[in-house]
Amino acid sequence: MTWLMWRQHRRQLWALLTAMAVLAAVLGPTGMAMHHAYDRLGLASCTATVSLPDGCPGRLDQFTGKYDSMFYVAVLLLVLPLLAGLFWGAPVVAREVEQGTHRLIWTQGITRRRWALTKIGVLTGVVAVAAAGYGLGTAWWLAPLSRLDTGTSRFAYLFFDMQGVAPVAYTVFAVVLGIAAGTTIPRTIPAMGLTLAVYAGVRTAVEMVARPRFAAPEQTTFPVASGPGSDSSTGAGSWVLAHSVHQADGTFVTDGSMRCPVTGCSPDAPFPLQPGAYNLETFQPADRFWAFQWLESGIFVLLAAVLIGWTVHRLRRLT
Repeated sequence: MTWLMWRQHRRQLWALLTAMAVLAAVLGPTGMAMHHAYDRLGLASCTATVSLPDGCPGRLDQFTGKYDSMFYVAVLLLVLPLLAGLFWGAPVVAREVEQGTHRLIWTQGITRRRWALTKIGVLTGVVAVAAAGYGLGTAWWLAPLSRLDTGTSRFAYLFFDMQGVAPVAYTVFAVVLGIAAGTTIPRTIPAMGLTLAVYAGVRTAVEMVARPRFAAPEQTTFPVASGPGSDSSTGAGSWVLAHSVHQADGTFVTDGSMRCPVTGCSPDAPFPLQPGAYNLETFQPADRFWAFQWLESGIFVLLAAVLIGWTVHRLRRLT
């Protein structure tokens, strides 16, 4: 069975190794350049506090002017787990059924259950190792970009999805989903379409609906009037979910945040504020990052386990 797996999927394996080499060739030099520029410009002191020290705006502009385009590369990297599901997972069963080779295998003393579990185990194991390397590499590569702005953190949607253990879970889920889709609709192109639709729907639902609710968010307030102690106290790396402005008695004024001179807000301001008005921030603390990573990864691993069960059950009905 191992020899058969190698013969059937050796092209995919070589393609994966080539893709990882290309990824390393892109991330390595650009990542070293960004880290060097970040250290050379002394940006660590600029991102340590909300209020930028003198000279920091110019240095930040210099860095972002050169490396902002790297965000487009990061967006492209987000689709790598999905590509694994489309081109590794979806054809595994669908192509076998289309070509009729599954019948030959099942007459060689290999049960359907063993065939399915071996396929799933080997393929997901290989892509999980590759995804771990991808996650570690992109986490290092993204570090200077994710620290540029105290309003941005590893929790931000782009950065959270590409670091830690989450990419491994996404990739395993995508591949198993592709195999399950090919078992449900044993035709390669429709299976790829189903994989794309379900993966996008589940990822969006977890990211937008479930993730902010993994733990009860905390809240903090700071004055509208600028002055000592008037900065947000959420801390660097926290995930700010909402901003709002309130009067001193707690009356809601508007979404967002407002800052006024030390002398107070102008009476002609769009939202006249009373003395003692404050900003309210709802946030997830930075120290919850790994807890959220493991929770979200657990969701996708659990979904993958359910899909494996469905795949084995569905294979019993294939002819």
